[in-house]
Amino acid sequence: MAFNLEIFFFDTPIYTVEKIGDSEINSSEFDALFYFNDKRDVEGYNPWRKVASTFSITRRLTYSESDFKIKGGYASVIISCKRYHDEFIFYIFWNPSNKTIIKIGQFPTVADFHLGEMKQYNKVISTEMLKELTRAIGLAANGVGIGSYVYLRRIFEYLIGEAYTKAKVDSAILEADFKKARMDEKIDLLHSYLPNFLIESKSMYSILSVGIHELDEQTCLAHFDTLRVGIEIILDEKLEEFRRKEKIETAKQKLAALKGQIRK
Repeated sequence: MAFNLEIFFFDTPIYTVEKIGDSEINSSEFDALFYFNDKRDVEGYNPWRKVASTFSITRRLTYSESDFKIKGGYASVIISCKRYHDEFIFYIFWNPSNKTIIKIGQFPTVADFHLGEMKQYNKVISTEMLKELTRAIGLAANGVGIGSYVYLRRIFEYLIGEAYTKAKVDSAILEADFKKARMDEKIDLLHSYLPNFLIESKSMYSILSVGIHELDEQTCLAHFDTLRVGIEIILDEKLEEFRRKEKIETAKQKLAALKGQIRK
């Protein structure tokens, strides 16, 4: 994946090693970390103000060493919210010999950038599952990849269990069939009760399981954001359906009230 400043600042967990390709090393996107003449605003979430905003880079990696891109080492970058002037800092290690860049610290954390946005899902998942999601993000933000996968997998299992409960109430599935089925088979059995993206991306569960049992921390961290976004898309679908039903119910009530008034 090509280097992207917004992903690097707001999504990439600390200690994730990013390899900069030969075609990117002198790109304006990467050079914006080093030089003021490469202007690049970034779009992200301001957790202190709880709003999406635009940020400008106000301190570059070359602030104390003009040859930093050539020599490498440790330095910091500061971005500033254009709306409220809040400043966020990122501590970075750049190794020009192998062309790798690592965030070794930041404030606010990656978790801070995302936790505020997660609260919207309290309408479609339980309080406990919302805590599981925030734990996953918090662990990944602190460099714990395998543990973060455990919590993402629990959320996936919760969504399947919730769908099974609804199908069981409707007598649409036999308990014996469900219990003996593998996860991908359970998803097929419950397809009428699950968000489309979950059905289309049922391999997520096996990927999470492989991550927990076979992959190392760095590999898990490198792919955490992809899996987190996958879970969020599933929840977005559920949230959209919830809001649609809520809007329909409100409209029905208002129409009924209007009908009563007209009759008078």
